[in-house]
Amino acid sequence: MRGNLDSAGPIIINTSGKLPGKISAAEIVIEKRAEVQFFRRVRVGTIEIRGRMSAEIVADGMVTIRKNGALEGHVTAKSINVEKGGAFSGQLVIGKGDLQQAELLPTGKAAGAKEPEDAIGLAEPLPAT
Repeated sequence: MRGNLDSAGPIIINTSGKLPGKISAAEIVIEKRAEVQFFRRVRVGTIEIRGRMSAEIVADGMVTIRKNGALEGHVTAKSINVEKGGAFSGQLVIGKGDLQQAELLPTGKAAGAKEPEDAIGLAEPLPAT
């Protein structure tokens, strides 16, 4: 497949190959015998991986790696589930993936503000989403 694919419904991939275009869908399922490599970011609501996949994934919902499934790449998702026998290798960001640098700073402090040397600067934890 060449080009971009935007789908309001599910996309089921049951073949092996390399996909150079952008893909976005409400749901993607990578079937058992599929081995797929995505070169561009994959935007999805939820994704279920039963085969092998290499990609950068941004998921609004859950990323599920089934038994014997494998995922390699960078994942930003609300949640992830790796079943026993499944494999994940790469970077993982769970929760809100669109944080700006200013949102990562503790509240009430300017970006360039310095604390006294004897003060212990513990940042406030971010709220769970």
